[in-house]
Amino acid sequence: MSSSQSIWAVVPAAGIGSRMAADIPKQYLPLHNATVIEWTLRKLLAVQRVRKVVVAVAEHDPHWPQLAISQHPQIVTTGGGAERADSVLAGLGALQGLAQSNDWVLVHDAARPCVQPASINRMIDELHDHPVGGILAVPVADTLKFASPREPADIEKTVDRKRTWAAQTPQMFRYGELLNALQNASGDGFIVTDEASALEHLGFQPRLVVGRTDNLKITTPDDLALAQLILASQSNLLE
Repeated sequence: MSSSQSIWAVVPAAGIGSRMAADIPKQYLPLHNATVIEWTLRKLLAVQRVRKVVVAVAEHDPHWPQLAISQHPQIVTTGGGAERADSVLAGLGALQGLAQSNDWVLVHDAARPCVQPASINRMIDELHDHPVGGILAVPVADTLKFASPREPADIEKTVDRKRTWAAQTPQMFRYGELLNALQNASGDGFIVTDEASALEHLGFQPRLVVGRTDNLKITTPDDLALAQLILASQSNLLE
């Protein structure tokens, strides 16, 4: 990585997490003596090569300002959007004037508090001279079934898992290319499921960097309970 290149992080945090069936967005749920998003941000801030972390929150979010970490000198707050891609675009906009086109940006889910700083550092090392960038991901271990569109679903076929990976975050791309890819996807009406999909839409092939299975995304109450156990086992990581 060139000494002139900086690394920034963007955390889209404007979602409501409806599948959690909770009274507050899932990123603010209590988790191991903090909140989900506080753990997520602590992990990113522990990566010393990250200059600043932009957090894109919902308009009139009453929870974010109450967290002490929202005042951290390395954290920039900006308004998010209706969809994940809108929030990432807003985060990139907040970096305008700070980030150079060739700088790297790490986009990380607010609801992935169990990522290990060592995994992020390893990804940065592996991708520092890659022409596109890439993502943390893990090979799929379970047998995959393709379901019928009706509910309750029936199995239509078994999917070959040999070349199938489960995408995680962070996802790491250059500022200018990521901004261009997301703007193009929006203009084309392409549905962005993650940042890599926006780059793929333009014909790029991001690199898969092997992550860890404990880097789970909290989506359901069961995930929150599992994250509690994982963080308890990681309790020395930020000491």
